[in-house]
Amino acid sequence: MILEKKILSFCLFFVTITATVRADLPKEQIYSLFNQANQNFREGNSTGDSEQADKFYEQAILSFERIIDEGGIQNAKLYYNLANAYFLQGRLGKAILNYRRAADLANDSDIQKNLNFARSQRKDQVAIKTERRVLHTLFFWHYDFAQKTKFLLMCILFGIVCVSVTVMIWLQRSAPLIVTAIMCGLLTISLLGSTVVEAGRDTNKTGGVITVDEVVAYQGDGRNYPTSFKEPLHEGTEFDLIEKRSGWLHIKLFDGSEGWITDDSAELI
Repeated sequence: MILEKKILSFCLFFVTITATVRADLPKEQIYSLFNQANQNFREGNSTGDSEQADKFYEQAILSFERIIDEGGIQNAKLYYNLANAYFLQGRLGKAILNYRRAADLANDSDIQKNLNFARSQRKDQVAIKTERRVLHTLFFWHYDFAQKTKFLLMCILFGIVCVSVTVMIWLQRSAPLIVTAIMCGLLTISLLGSTVVEAGRDTNKTGGVITVDEVVAYQGDGRNYPTSFKEPLHEGTEFDLIEKRSGWLHIKLFDGSEGWITDDSAELI
């Protein structure tokens, strides 16, 4: 899907109170806010006045964020809608931040396409290290599939193994079934390992996105240190968090370079 104002599709989501972390807002108010956000988004798309469109998108953003913050709902399509509104408002950093949050909750092609398109609009195009790019290519299912998707595939493959072994016992022996059982067994083990590794990574690793127009990165947690780069980092640049100190974030970019930025210049995923 291409992110263009007139053809941007807007995903619906089902509000499930039982899936919320907390529910400071009653269910009826959550539905009301969501309907208001949808209406504001549509009006923003339909108006030919850029200033008026910006106001409509801002109202949609405020409603979506109230659903997330006060309603306690973390839903991939809700974050996706929020990211779309931010993108059309021209706030690239917030858009990428919420596309990333959506991608962490669901393996959805529209989310990934919009995330990639938003990334292509950044001023800073940080190259991924060669080793990391090769790993992403070889083990795409580990990096690109959501945890729920990998778990579902693992269950399906394990079921195939069980059925194959059962049929083999009945038939005494069958070469195709043996091959099927071995292949599905190996894939099951691979997905299991990926799930365990990813769970550990999620516990120990935090990502983030720069959300201000630009920020200077320093070699230490203070403005008296030398700068880390010749140019400031710009909105939408992604990073991994190394350390957090009072007022400062120690970050690593995808090319392996590091620096310190003020904590009000970025948000963590």
